[in-house]
Amino acid sequence: MTAVGGTGPWPGSEPLEAQTTVLGDVAEAPSGVEGLPWTVRLPERGPFGTLAAHALGLLVEMPAELGPHGWRLADRPGGDATRLAALRREDLDALAVAAHGWEGPLVVPVAGPFTLAAGVYLARGDRAVADAGAVVELAESLAAGVAEHLAAIRRAVPGARPTVLLHEPLLAQVVAGVLPSFSGYARLRSVPAPVVSERLGAVVAGVRAGGAERVVLHVGAGSTALGAARGSGADAVGVEVAGLDERRWEAVAEAVEGGLALWASVPQPETSQCAGPDVRGVADAVLRGWERVGLTRAGLRDAVLLAPEGPVVPNGPGGARVDPAAARATLATVARAAAIVAERAEA
Repeated sequence: MTAVGGTGPWPGSEPLEAQTTVLGDVAEAPSGVEGLPWTVRLPERGPFGTLAAHALGLLVEMPAELGPHGWRLADRPGGDATRLAALRREDLDALAVAAHGWEGPLVVPVAGPFTLAAGVYLARGDRAVADAGAVVELAESLAAGVAEHLAAIRRAVPGARPTVLLHEPLLAQVVAGVLPSFSGYARLRSVPAPVVSERLGAVVAGVRAGGAERVVLHVGAGSTALGAARGSGADAVGVEVAGLDERRWEAVAEAVEGGLALWASVPQPETSQCAGPDVRGVADAVLRGWERVGLTRAGLRDAVLLAPEGPVVPNGPGGARVDPAAARATLATVARAAAIVAERAEA
């Protein structure tokens, strides 16, 4: 069944309020659409609310700390590692309350190993992705940490059936060798696609063994990384569909025809005062490309539409934030678009 979900972030600073809202709104998906609630991440926590920080808080025996240039691996646990652990417990407690009695799918978003390695630094050195040994250790620690996290989620919500959504928005840059070094004067060496597939495959297998019912590998806007994603053993691939040309849609088609479901991150809905949100435009962001490359309509039954976080609005002098009400409206619009996709699947 065509489904609707999100990628993890949600506005606000109260995890219980955010988690309750997501579970409630997704449960009200239109008829014919499956709602996929997710464990929320709160970007308003600042550096402790980033995708990298969330994943660093899951690592086993690999502490991290905030440095002058961002997150880095540390020799021993300190105050930052303690805070990451405390926030994780706070989020699990909120999930247990918000999802009390929940029986069904639950998406658990987490940074993938290469995006994590590309976004954090060694204790004394460059980005972790520049050190092959560090990448192996990070991948192993992440797989073990996610498995422990899934066990904690099952204790908090016994009826949950978890799907792990591995975010790899930097994977294409890692494979292409275009990431800047610490100094900014050079580019880090490319990681060969076969090595990427092998490392991703180990994480996917470890996460699945740890209790994930499904594993989705989301490459963000980097559709050129879909080849490496196909070799990972994941059950589905995620990609941002806005701006995909026919060549990139062909890469999506290869993945789908190879047996992978599509999790499509759709663009922020356009809205007019007269007509309201453009639900059809959101649906067409998936349907036009899908049909242009000749994929069967029946395959849309396995598609998932992922809502963006919501429109950014001004917040004081020089600031900006996502309004919770606008985020809820965006999610509702994408759910209605998923209903159009579901109808097309049965046409």
